[in-house]
Amino acid sequence: MALSTHIIGTVDQQQTEINPPSGARGPKKIVIAGGTGYLGSVLVSHFKSKCKEIIILSREDGKSYENVLFVKYNTITYSGWGEELEGADVLINLAGKNVNCRYNEKNKKEILESRLGSTRILGEAVRSCKNPPKVWIQGASATIYRHAEDRAMDEETGEIGEGFSVEVCKQWENCFWEQDLQKTRKVLMRIGIILGRKGGAFPYYYNLAKTGLGGKHGSGKQMISWLHEEDFAKMVAYFITNSGTEGVYNCTAPDPVSNAEFLKELRKQLKMPVGIPSPAWLLEMGALLMQTETELMLKSRWVVSARLLKEGFDFNHPGIEGAIRTLTKSI
Repeated sequence: MALSTHIIGTVDQQQTEINPPSGARGPKKIVIAGGTGYLGSVLVSHFKSKCKEIIILSREDGKSYENVLFVKYNTITYSGWGEELEGADVLINLAGKNVNCRYNEKNKKEILESRLGSTRILGEAVRSCKNPPKVWIQGASATIYRHAEDRAMDEETGEIGEGFSVEVCKQWENCFWEQDLQKTRKVLMRIGIILGRKGGAFPYYYNLAKTGLGGKHGSGKQMISWLHEEDFAKMVAYFITNSGTEGVYNCTAPDPVSNAEFLKELRKQLKMPVGIPSPAWLLEMGALLMQTETELMLKSRWVVSARLLKEGFDFNHPGIEGAIRTLTKSI
C-alpha cells in the first residue's frame, strides 16, 4: 500500500470519548510498547498524573511504581501480555532497536526486524481484543525523507529518500498500515530530533559545546528538524484527544535550523566563545570509534509539520532560541 495513501486526513476538533478518572486530565489507560527508552520516559512523566494506569510493554522486566506497571512481552506471541490491551484507551508503539550503532549486517537485521516484529504482533493483539484501544499512535522517523538542503519536506509534498535507513522507515510504515483494524483510529508520527534534558541528542551537543568542540559538523549546512520533549508529549496528547487526527503527521518544531546555526545558538547561550568544527573525515573516524554512523549527524533533515500548523497546534517551544534556553538551564 502506498505511503501517501495515509498522509492527509480531515480533523474533527471534537474530543473523543476518552474520559479520565475524576481529578485527572487524560485517558484512563495507556499502553506503551517499548516504553523503557527515552521517549517512553518523557511520556510517562507527562501522563503519570493525568491518567489512571500506564502499562509499559518491555522485553526486560521492570520495576513497577505508582500507577506505572511494567509487563514483559515478546514479538512471537501475544499470549499473556496481549490482555493488557483489552479496554485500553491508547496504544503507543515506540519499540525498536536503537539506530545509534554501526550499520553492519547484524545490526541492520535487528533494526528492521525489531520494528516490523513489534508492529505485527501488536496488530494481532489489537485484533484479538473484544474492546480494543480507541487509538494506536505509531512512532516512526522523519528520516524517511531525502537529504534536503534545498527545501522543506511536508506530509503532502515531501520526497521519500533512498538508502538503508529510509528503507527501514518505508517497511516499518507499510507494516503499520497493513494492520487492518476496524475499531481503532491510527496515527503515525514521523518524529524529528527530540531535544530533552536527560536523553536524545541534546546532551551530546551540550557536552561538545561545553568543552569547546561545538563547531559545525561537516559543512554545517545540513538542516536539523528538532522538537522539544515537552512538545513531543503534547503532540501525543493532542492525537489522543482529537478524534479527527488520523494518518501521517510530521512531528517537528516550526523552526528548523542548520547544524551551524543550532551549534552557534548553543555556544551563545553557554557563553562559550570557541567552537572547533569537525570536518566530515574526522566525524567518520569518531563514528568508527564510538560504533555509530555519521548519517545521524550529517544527513539534512529539513522537515516541517504542515498538518499540525494548519490545525493550529500550539507549540510550547516553537523557536530554537527559547528551546535551548530552557534546556541549558535545567542541565
